[in-house]
Amino acid sequence: MAAHSQTSHLLLLSILIAFTLFSSSQAAGIATYWGQNGAEGSLADACNTGNYQYVSIAFLTTFGSGQTPVLNLAGHCDPPSGTCTGISDDIRTCQSRGIKVLLSLGGATGSYSLSSPDDASQVADYLWNTYLGGSSSSRPLGDAVLDGIDFDIESGTGQYWDDLARSLSAYSSQRKVYLSAAPQCPIPDAHLDTAIQTGLFDYIWVQFYNNEQCDYRGSPDNLLARWNQWASVPGGQVFLGLPASEAAAGGGYMPPDVLISQVLPVIKTSPKYGGVMLWNRFFDQSYSSAILSSI
Repeated sequence: MAAHSQTSHLLLLSILIAFTLFSSSQAAGIATYWGQNGAEGSLADACNTGNYQYVSIAFLTTFGSGQTPVLNLAGHCDPPSGTCTGISDDIRTCQSRGIKVLLSLGGATGSYSLSSPDDASQVADYLWNTYLGGSSSSRPLGDAVLDGIDFDIESGTGQYWDDLARSLSAYSSQRKVYLSAAPQCPIPDAHLDTAIQTGLFDYIWVQFYNNEQCDYRGSPDNLLARWNQWASVPGGQVFLGLPASEAAAGGGYMPPDVLISQVLPVIKTSPKYGGVMLWNRFFDQSYSSAILSSI
């Protein structure tokens, strides 16, 4: 009887472990950025490929420090003239497919900074009322409610981004605000480290490109070593950020077959593994399709 009971418990444990591993693999997905090239197709086109679970609309390039916020969707529409409100239908199309749609702050160019904790709070209020669950007479993307905010902070200082994360997270008491961050692969990130250390970010898609010390340059060794460091930071899932083509970045492009055979088998063993982020939708002509079944 005791032996039978022990066998039953071992069988149950095996089933639970298998289910956990299966669920973890099913939860992984591909994230991308949309909005910086009019030739990439519509947001709905991106979501209807079925390849992505997360799409960041890029970018809110100007905000903070008393500046009038500027949304730059190069080549798609002109926010000041109100021609971007139709994107609401696309946002809802994506969300109906279970895809989370976020607004990305910052980018490689732009004028953005935070001058104080109070400034961070004011920016959070603006984002909540203009793009998230609040209300405003001016909603550049129409009345659709985005799922969250992405921090792609690549210039200025690292000050007060943690305050912005806390202020945005506080709105989750009304409606969940997902937070994502896109740090560079050198660790700690020069701009987002303090914010990431809050542990408030649901998704951290690390940019493993344009940094020779930790991206792919014919060997995955440096990348994997740095991945192990990122996989221990506070917060939610960590994603491997890669350029979707050789033209998408100055360096760090990894062929899909290398990712599938040499990198994914290693990083998928991490409990923090969330998937892959590709920069960006315009450059992703075939990459996401090539790796989707291996994510």
